[in-house]
Parts: sequence; structure tokens; C-alpha cells
Amino acid sequence: MKHAVFLRIILLTVLSSAFSMQGCTDHEFIPEPVQFNSEELASQLLTPFAVTKGAKDYLWFTEVGTGKNDGRVSVVTPDGKVYPVFVNFTSDISEEEGLPDGLTHLTYKDGYLYIIQGIGGLLYKVDVSNYKPGDPVIQANTLSTENIGQFVLDHDFIIDTGASHLYNLTWGPDGDLFFADAAANAIIRRKSSNGALTIFTEFPQLKNTAPVGPPMVDFVPTGITYDGTKFLVSSLSGFPFGEGNAAIYQLGMDGKPAPYKTGFTALTDLVLTPSNKPLAIQFAKFALPDGFLPNTGKVVNEDGTTIMDTVMMPTDIERTGDKTYIIVSMAQNRIIKLTY
Repeated sequence: MKHAVFLRIILLTVLSSAFSMQGCTDHEFIPEPVQFNSEELASQLLTPFAVTKGAKDYLWFTEVGTGKNDGRVSVVTPDGKVYPVFVNFTSDISEEEGLPDGLTHLTYKDGYLYIIQGIGGLLYKVDVSNYKPGDPVIQANTLSTENIGQFVLDHDFIIDTGASHLYNLTWGPDGDLFFADAAANAIIRRKSSNGALTIFTEFPQLKNTAPVGPPMVDFVPTGITYDGTKFLVSSLSGFPFGEGNAAIYQLGMDGKPAPYKTGFTALTDLVLTPSNKPLAIQFAKFALPDGFLPNTGKVVNEDGTTIMDTVMMPTDIERTGDKTYIIVSMAQNRIIKLTY
């Protein structure tokens, strides 16, 4: 009898271990990237800026245009073909940089694209659930908009720049949208239930690490992502974009900003790995009198370690699979797939 009880305990232990091991295989460990292989997905575009993955593995992306009101939203299908879908968005030449300015980032959810435009601070919500490649293009002026920028301009900030430029967006708690406004140095929350807007975060200025320029510079939020408990926000930092001046800040649900990782340079976006660790993109190094230097962009991890170097002025990074990322090179008019 004692032997039977003993054998039963062993059997139960073995079965328990087997089920436990089965559970582990259901949650495969995904290592962090240390090096990427790259593959071009699309080229010869009209100043591409950002990309998002939709249904059917379509990659939707914004194109700023050439400054002649020729901005557009296009799609790359899995066979590598590019189709313009929504056309003739506002596209102007910025006074500060002399570069095209207009559409910025976009995101996809439940058959809809949510597209933001820096100029005017507009949000477009567009149903693409029935889109088929080759459908006739749709004019931007026929799409409905929400004016987020005017709400920002009307707000009395602690440090008020008197400007708005919607740059990025992400989904947060309760299905609400959170916008990074690079000109106002703020995060705006839009309630999913009724579209109501509130200021979620105002960022303090940063100490200027460069030998030239003012003692303090703006934070300039760029990328924003939510890991289920907190937001992470990347910083471009203001002129003169000193090396090591940019940072990644974290925000709890109270909206209070706190440094998460520092010592970065001119970050334009970030994304979470499967382990909820951020990967960020450096736009470029800046030097007077030349400005942003070619091929000094990179992909870095949260510790600042370079994962991919000599990238030409990237503006967006998105994860589309466990080991697959997409980056956009605005300067080279290219969309690039990264794998490891």
C-alpha cells in the first residue's frame, strides 16, 4: 500500500512537470535583437514618414509629399506592390528646416486607420475594411477630421510655446488615443467613448548638453508607446540637438513624467520588443553649420547599444512580428524590413 501511494505521488509529479513544460513551450522566449538583417520593401516614395500594419498583412504608410499639397496615404501589399489610396493631403515646406511638412504618423485598429497631420493638428479616422488594391484613389478633402491642434493651441501650458504639431499616437487604457505633440511638448488624451480631449502630460525642459545654444531646450516628444502599465515617450530634444541630450521618459496613469533612460541623441520614435523593452531610432547627429549629418541614424536598445548603424534619417520604427520590424527612411524615400 505504501508503495502504491509512493508511485501515485511520483506519477502526479511527473504529469505536473509535463504540463508545466507544455505551458512553457506555449510561451516561446523571444530573444532581444542584437543585430538586424535588412530588406527593402518599397522605394521611390513621396517622402514617407510612418507605417502601420493592418489586416491581410497590408502595410499602410504616410507620405509627406513634396510641399505641393501632394501628401498621401498608401499601402504596400504582401507581394510588394504599392498603391496610393488617399491623396492630396496638405503638404507644405517648413520654414525652419526647408523640408516637406504635413502628414505624420498613423495607426490601425478594427478596420480603421487613424491618421494625423502635423500642419493644422488634424485627426482623420478612415474605414479601410473593404479596401481592395487598385480601388480608385480618394481625395483627402472628402474625409472627415477632428481638430486636435486647435484644442492644444487654446490650452494654457506651464511652458507655452504657442504652437502645435501632432507627431505620433498610440492606444492606451480604455481604448483611448494618446497623441504626442512635438511643438507643444505635451501628450493629449482622446477618450474613445466621446472624443473628449484632455492634456495628459506636459514635459519639462531639458538641460542643454551642447556647447552652443540656450541653457535649456525643449523635450520635443516623438515616439509614444504603452506597455500595459505605463507609457514610454522618446525625445528629439530641441536645437542644437546635443549628443546625449535626448531621453526616454515614462508616464504613469497620473501623467507625471519621469526619466526612464537618458543619454540618447535626436530620437524620432520607439517601439516595444516582445519583452516590453524599448527599441528607439536616432534620426541623425547634428553639427553646425551642416545640420543633420547623413547616415548617422541608428537603431538602439534601451541601454543605448547600437543594433543597426548608418541608417539614413529614420522617422518611424514598428514591430510587425516577434522578430520583424519596419523602419522608414524619410531621406531615402524607402521602407525597410528588419529581421533577426
